[in-house]
Amino acid sequence: MGYDLQAVIADRETLRSMVRHLPAARLASIGQGLALMPMTDVLFDSVADGSGRDALGFWRLPGGFENTLADWSVGGPVAYVEVEYFGGAGEQRAAVWDGGTVVLGPLHVTAGQLLASVSSPVSQALRRLGAVAGAGEDEFSAVGLGRHRHAEAWNA
Repeated sequence: MGYDLQAVIADRETLRSMVRHLPAARLASIGQGLALMPMTDVLFDSVADGSGRDALGFWRLPGGFENTLADWSVGGPVAYVEVEYFGGAGEQRAAVWDGGTVVLGPLHVTAGQLLASVSSPVSQALRRLGAVAGAGEDEFSAVGLGRHRHAEAWNA
């Protein structure tokens, strides 16, 4: 069974105020006061600046949208994460902006590297946003990112 997610994650109230002007944006509450905005095809098309650049090595970060994330981060830290796994193979990517600049990443690991690492890129990004893991779990689990296996399900 697979897992895929491409999303912006930030404090729920901060993210809600940031996306007011984006009709295609849909927010989903996750744990510990955070929310995510899945990068759907419709949202991607509405925010891409047409440059077609592969921003910071991400697969689905629209061209120019890293500038928007930098602007949003003036109000508090903002993460962009991508996770894709299928049959034990896959990878994670994450970056965090705060105060208008990238303060973490971009980080990238493959499934094989993840097993050997102390913390996944997404968990590191969530920690930067204030997420706290309990005993026997990581930040990814602590905020409930395992609740849905596919990005579209967060919009349901």
